[in-house]
Parts: sequence; C-alpha cells; structure tokens
Amino acid sequence: MTTVQITLPDQLAQEAQRAGLLSQAAMEKLLRDQLQLRHRDEFFAAMERMAQVTEPAAMTLEEVAEEIRVMRINRRAKASG
Repeated sequence: MTTVQITLPDQLAQEAQRAGLLSQAAMEKLLRDQLQLRHRDEFFAAMERMAQVTEPAAMTLEEVAEEIRVMRINRRAKASG
C-alpha cells in the first residue's frame, strides 16, 4: 500500500470530508474511475488518429506475387554471395 498526502484548500477538504470523499474506498473509486476515463479518451484519440491516416491502396495478387519473387531473388543472391 502507498500513502499519498495531498494539500487542499480548507473549505474543499471540509466539504469532501463531509461528503465522505476522503475515505480510502472513495479515493480509490475516484482514482480508478478517472483512470478508466483517461484510458477511454486515449483509446478514442488513437482511433481518431488512425482514421486520419490515408492507407495505400491494397496490393493485387499479382503485385504480392511479384514482391515475393523479388524477395526470394534477393535472399538467394545474399545466400550465394
């Protein structure tokens, strides 16, 4: 367990204490909820960035076959030389 000390304005601390927000269970729930929200926001931000990326057109089967052929030629050349 880690102990965390925070400094709050007196009025805020008193209100939070009266509302039960400074208990260990309440603080844990608040932090977990905030972390979950941040993870969700980061996920959606990543999805936005991915949606903005323009992808190259898909390769035809012939283009894939040609890439494989060239790769094999290069491997054979490296292996023999």
